[in-house]
Amino acid sequence: MTTIGLFGASGFVGKKLHTSLIKKGYAVFPITRDNYSEHIGKFYDIVINSAMPSARFLAKIDPEKDFKETVQKTADIFYNCTFNKFIQISTVSARCQLDTVYGKHKLAAENICNCDNNLIIRLTSMFADNLEKGVLIDMLKDQKVFVDKESRYSFADIDFVTDYIASNLDKSGLLEVGAHNSVKLKDIAKYLGVNIEFDGTLDIQEIENNDKELPDAREVFKFIDNYKMNFQNAKNKNN
Repeated sequence: MTTIGLFGASGFVGKKLHTSLIKKGYAVFPITRDNYSEHIGKFYDIVINSAMPSARFLAKIDPEKDFKETVQKTADIFYNCTFNKFIQISTVSARCQLDTVYGKHKLAAENICNCDNNLIIRLTSMFADNLEKGVLIDMLKDQKVFVDKESRYSFADIDFVTDYIASNLDKSGLLEVGAHNSVKLKDIAKYLGVNIEFDGTLDIQEIENNDKELPDAREVFKFIDNYKMNFQNAKNKNN
């Protein structure tokens, strides 16, 4: 049975990816901050690094910390573990946001492992029932959004994303995963019926992948409906 060392197994992507890999029959060893020292340096058929930070704003505030958590951590895992294949879970920001600390560090981390038969997977914005932060949550809470209203995202359900990853571990090189199309933030604001304040530069996070299996970004509107319904049900239950 193929063994997988999954770093970042307790994170937003890592938790779901763990489930998807188990469903595919892999022997998965979930690695978190708590048991990191027990697993670093060991051999796995495949090492997956999903331990990257996802807060772009925090990267701007403290670039040195983001460098350590992104570039240095990737180097530590890549050079200290032994494996037949290394898979880096990255972001499309490594291609389309190279004018930011966040994007630069993600690309630098990719360059460490961009060799041999390794695989770099770039993700875009995702939604899930347990989503707690990000542009969608900001908009659902009628909070200020720090990008331009014309910004476009290839929103995708995290369940699809992690199942897709688990089904494509044999690939190598670069693979971008998300919806085949995108949705403008101003259209989400219109759907919500709220006057959201946008303040920032244009952010276009669309993927480069022609796979016909990729979902429709407009599924994000179903997520919005479910989120609002669940929020209202919880509110009624507490009253």
